[in-house]
Amino acid sequence: MSDQLTLSAEARDRAGKGASRHLRREGRIPAVIYGAGQEPQGIHVEERLLARQLGTGHFMNSVVMIELDGQQIRTLPKDVQFHPVTDRPLHADFLRIGEHTKVHVNVPVRFDDEEGSPGIKRGGVLNIVKHEIELIVDAAEIPDEIIVKLTGLEVGESVHISAVTLPRGATPAIDDRDFTIATIVAPSALKSSEGEAQTEVEGE
Repeated sequence: MSDQLTLSAEARDRAGKGASRHLRREGRIPAVIYGAGQEPQGIHVEERLLARQLGTGHFMNSVVMIELDGQQIRTLPKDVQFHPVTDRPLHADFLRIGEHTKVHVNVPVRFDDEEGSPGIKRGGVLNIVKHEIELIVDAAEIPDEIIVKLTGLEVGESVHISAVTLPRGATPAIDDRDFTIATIVAPSALKSSEGEAQTEVEGE
């Protein structure tokens, strides 16, 4: 399960580009908390701490407890805007959630047991169709990753979502088809040699 993160914040009194630029010069990043039928709350957070949490690699699918005016607000990060040149965070959006709110999150996929795939052993290549899977899951049960096993897969075979073990209570956001996550494809050299062999047989 993803770690719960904590982010200290202060209320933002002024809106607008000028106020946001001033905050950034002070090492603060403007942000907003919205949702749960409440008015949006403008805040600002420490840039260094936000950058550190972004560096964990799972910030966008972690519950973030925002400490504001002595209260803790349970949120899920929904968007972070970055400077196009420096990659410095410019603004963040957080969605208010309850402890067991059903949320949509994109969870990274980790492929396991390549050694157990006969197709890969024969020179096949893992073609990843989805690096992340969008899940609907309890906010208290958000996984760090989804493990997809490649055991037994031959060249030409695929892994579909129906073959993946998801965390308890989690369902794919795409529920109208059994979508493909990855396939084992033949390398071009293997395809070429097989094609030449087929041509020779036909020529006989």
